[in-house]
Amino acid sequence: MPKESNNIPAQMRAAVLTGHGGLEVIEYRTNVPVPTPKADEVLVRVGACGVNNTDINTRTAWYNRDVAAELSEEFGVKGRSDTSTSTASSWNTGSVTFPRISGAATVGYIAAVGAEVDGGRVGERVIVDPCVRDPKAPLRAQLVEYVGSERDGGFAEYMTIPSINAHSIESPMTDAELATFPCSYDTAEEMLERARLGEGETVLITGAAGGVGTALIQLAHIRGAKVIAVAGASKESRIRKQGVEHFIPRETTDLLAVVEELVGSRAVDVVADVVGGPSFGGLLKMLTRGGRYTTAGAIAGPVQTIDLRDLIYKDLELYGITCPTASTFKRVVDLIAAGKLAPMLESEFPLESLADAQAELVKRQHVGKFAVVPKG
Repeated sequence: MPKESNNIPAQMRAAVLTGHGGLEVIEYRTNVPVPTPKADEVLVRVGACGVNNTDINTRTAWYNRDVAAELSEEFGVKGRSDTSTSTASSWNTGSVTFPRISGAATVGYIAAVGAEVDGGRVGERVIVDPCVRDPKAPLRAQLVEYVGSERDGGFAEYMTIPSINAHSIESPMTDAELATFPCSYDTAEEMLERARLGEGETVLITGAAGGVGTALIQLAHIRGAKVIAVAGASKESRIRKQGVEHFIPRETTDLLAVVEELVGSRAVDVVADVVGGPSFGGLLKMLTRGGRYTTAGAIAGPVQTIDLRDLIYKDLELYGITCPTASTFKRVVDLIAAGKLAPMLESEFPLESLADAQAELVKRQHVGKFAVVPKG
């Protein structure tokens, strides 16, 4: 039997996905059963849950391999016009089952624990690692469930998660501020770790205003690297406040020429790309010999061409990031606890306004992250 506090209700409020589609498939309910933790799980009372592109990708079935479109505002609001050609709808080409509670980036408090979990954990403030892994699998293939996709997530008052995924955290930050870190910062840190970004190197970051982009800026500076940030021109002043060495407007027609003017020809050691789209080929051309390209997103368009001569004759390394390792997530938690990372919280939304939060996210006018607060 689970060990728990005395005030857990039988039902909870939640924003439930009823299927794939536009914002209309998000249904706010007040009578969802509170889940019961399995033997190795904990029940988390959600304090806040960050809003991420992965939530929208799952809802709209953008992960389907027959989708070549960018994650535009229209796509994010309305979803696909035709979902009949494929049922694959998650990052691993599996199928998401409905109803599903999405939300990957959860912060909260342990309200109950399963039979195999230390009852002393009840009451702990925790930050949730959204990657549920199989440690028996190879390191880069351990992700078996992603919170909010293959299992219910944090857009609710309660959620369950394996105890190992609930990291104790002590911080003066609010729940909403802490909820800006999961999903974005572990992804960003894994991108830089895989690319071996080192002190004194130069990294170019696309999508530098978004959740992963702003995370990359902070984490790159912690590593002692110099940052070239690419984002919309209207966000320049806010991005420069993050201490970037150079800023280039996304609207620039010849990105390669501007980079060469700023830092010299092929002087970029690492490209950290969370946008994809038509700029992909040019990003490879600006890398130095032996340079590294690391990516975790393709919202500007997933299907692009590559000039293999750039890859071959410059001895480049390319890294795709889906599953940050458990040690990467722990490293981010340690940085938060040490006060070395600052939250980039743009706005908070109440649980019943999740659709509004996602509509704002796909407008791409923000810098940093949005968070949903169940009690807000």
